[in-house]
Amino acid sequence: MKSIHILLIEDNEGDILLTTEAFEDAKILNTLSIARDGQEAVHFLEKKGSFSDANTPDLILLDVNLPKKNGHEVLQYIKSSKVLKHIAVIMLTTSVSEKDIAKSYENHANCYITKPVEVDDFLNVIASIENFWIKIVQLPSKQNIDE
Repeated sequence: MKSIHILLIEDNEGDILLTTEAFEDAKILNTLSIARDGQEAVHFLEKKGSFSDANTPDLILLDVNLPKKNGHEVLQYIKSSKVLKHIAVIMLTTSVSEKDIAKSYENHANCYITKPVEVDDFLNVIASIENFWIKIVQLPSKQNIDE
């Protein structure tokens, strides 16, 4: 199975824990990095400060409602960057707002998933992400992007 680097941009500690556990339970060969607010996510992606050695992720799970920079601002930053725009971004959020959904797709999110409230349903969503985005989808290799 291929190895993948996932950046989870999430401020809710409970959701971070559940997501981490779900990926561990799935026994996926992956690296999971976490940014707890929008500004930290941008610093991670820019490899600034304590993130100078960070690897560029293959896949980003992005919450809409974040402190410092919201998910839409982070998404705009990613998709306007020549270096980062190829990264698949999944909006994974509690928001069911039609405005948030429309704005996410306008800013080139690859998909929008509303987080279920029930733990088992949430774990199933993470398993579905793993199945589709890691096992089925072909993501661009980093060496082809950097050339």
